[in-house]
Amino acid sequence: MSAAELPGASPELDGFVLGERIHAGPASDMFRVRRRAAGDVPLLMKRPRTTVGAGAAALIGFETEAMVLPFLGGPHVPTLVASGPLDRAPYLVFEEVEGSSLARLAEEAPLEASRVAELGAAIADALHDIHGQEAIHLDLKPQNVLIRPSGAAVLIDFGMAHHARCPDLLAEEKRFAAGSTPYVSPEQVLGRRTDPRSDLFALGVILYEMATGKLPFGVPQTVAGLRDRLWLEPVPPRALKPDLPPWLQEVILRCLEVDSAKRYQSAAHVAFDLRHPDQVPVTQRAARSRRAGVLAQARRWWASRPAPLREPADERAAEAPVVLVAVDTMHPDDPRHPAIRDAVARILSLSADFRLILVSVVHGEPVGGAGTEAGIHLEHTIRLRHWVEPLRLGSERRMSTHVIESLNPAAALLDFARHNNVDLIVIGAPHADLQALAWWRSVASAVTANAHCSVHVVRTPRG
Repeated sequence: MSAAELPGASPELDGFVLGERIHAGPASDMFRVRRRAAGDVPLLMKRPRTTVGAGAAALIGFETEAMVLPFLGGPHVPTLVASGPLDRAPYLVFEEVEGSSLARLAEEAPLEASRVAELGAAIADALHDIHGQEAIHLDLKPQNVLIRPSGAAVLIDFGMAHHARCPDLLAEEKRFAAGSTPYVSPEQVLGRRTDPRSDLFALGVILYEMATGKLPFGVPQTVAGLRDRLWLEPVPPRALKPDLPPWLQEVILRCLEVDSAKRYQSAAHVAFDLRHPDQVPVTQRAARSRRAGVLAQARRWWASRPAPLREPADERAAEAPVVLVAVDTMHPDDPRHPAIRDAVARILSLSADFRLILVSVVHGEPVGGAGTEAGIHLEHTIRLRHWVEPLRLGSERRMSTHVIESLNPAAALLDFARHNNVDLIVIGAPHADLQALAWWRSVASAVTANAHCSVHVVRTPRG
């Protein structure tokens, strides 16, 4: 059937010439279109189903997406070109995204752990991006993720989304407030739509699915089945795929915690762990080999009945910051070190959850007789750990150390910060009495001038 043959469709609409229909869903249809007055940029038009039997969900989802998308931009969402109002001819036109659907990749599951981590980190990057733009997707699933040839993820279909600056139509229509049942978070089951960590739960389901080829909670068909999400513990992934690395099970099961306070608090944290498996703190989650016993499950079920979950936190992703501290381990006696530590302690006291990253950029010269690359790396790693000891962060704090060899420290720090979604860089200002550290002066100024995030420059008084 051509576009013109669909009810309510026409060969041309507001200057867009409709082509083939490439998707027909229960709530909307998707067409290839071209703009008569423009070039050959590939475009897609999404039209909600308004025919008898389509239901109100199609229109509510369309209106939600039409409100949310203008607030979003960047490489992880489709570019909105135009839209038509509900009262005339509702449509949304996007630039077509070059890439493949994650759903096709999920059909090949189980995937290798490295591939699961790569895809998961890309999705987490996309979530971190939209969360930073005050949006929560709330319908994350493989069908709503596209993977560009570059490996970056693009999130599509924001019909279930929540945005802090938009009226939440779905919150007013409780029956439409949950996404696809296999991926819905426990708090969504209870009608809560303001917690970004709901997207991290859905990401955990996707990771589980790609790693094992199975869905952790099946496909519930009833409300009662969906409410099992409030207490039911999934079969540990390694019980289904014994060769799965323990660290990956740790990440997956942390995403799938019923209590959102026990999950990752930011998508950036998930991306970091998936890219740095050697830095993942392994707990009892990684050791699980079977689902909890009947008695333990019964206790969880009983606890879920009155009020199972904490109220969703009001804090946004920015309140679970990723803090990078540039530490000059080439000069361990540098008098700036205590001042930088004091500044870091004050910053971390403002957040109950954070990712602290200590980075040292070295030139590769032998240190303390350790002339090999491994010896240099080890020596500076030890110095980083000694540097952080006075902060007494404790086992609950999230901290990692990284030694980077580079002849351009500023570029190395900036690249690392961008790649790991850093929210704040802490760096020491040049010490006026230490002319030997002139290279660091250029580092501080270059980082401050070119960083994608905030930079806190720590100054020390002249001696």
